[in-house]
Amino acid sequence: MNRPPPSRPTPAEVQAAKGRTIRDVIREDLDVLFCGINPGLYTAATGHHFARPGNRFWPALHDAGFTTRRLYPWEQDELLASGCGATNLVARATATAAELDDDELRAGGRRLERKVRRYRPRVVAIVGLGAYRVAFGRPRATLGLQAETVAGATLWVLPNTSGLNANHQAKDFAKAFGELRKFVRAEGKGQRAKERTKGKS
Repeated sequence: MNRPPPSRPTPAEVQAAKGRTIRDVIREDLDVLFCGINPGLYTAATGHHFARPGNRFWPALHDAGFTTRRLYPWEQDELLASGCGATNLVARATATAAELDDDELRAGGRRLERKVRRYRPRVVAIVGLGAYRVAFGRPRATLGLQAETVAGATLWVLPNTSGLNANHQAKDFAKAFGELRKFVRAEGKGQRAKERTKGKS
């Protein structure tokens, strides 16, 4: 059942959200922890991840099959029932990600590693290639599965879903998120098969 949408923040409330943080949607042993770059002002004003109108995160999540229906930002806690969560590389809200400097992104990468070590998601999906390249010192990284891991979790990079990202369209996000979904499902089947084999031995 869809929850009714909350009222939209006023322009003044959006501007006042600069520097604010929002809480993670997280628990232990998630299938995927999605990691944004940092909250935009609209997102920070609402307290909901990927909340700005025009952000493609929530539609892409559903199109890929991570959720049984399209969720809206104010329903973010329902992500947990689908084995997914949400966090950010950098906690503080800015008008654009361009306001973040490289040191902040690198510190965010270290902070994410500590978080992953604590909560143990199977996959960490960073939503933003440029931010990933800086945060983890991988200037030539491309989208998709990465060779490195973070605190034992598989690392995957997705395109930035912000409406300001004109380089990718809806079909591109559906494909990128869909590839991640296929990987997660295949990994889950493999893990269950290992557990059955172990149980018989």
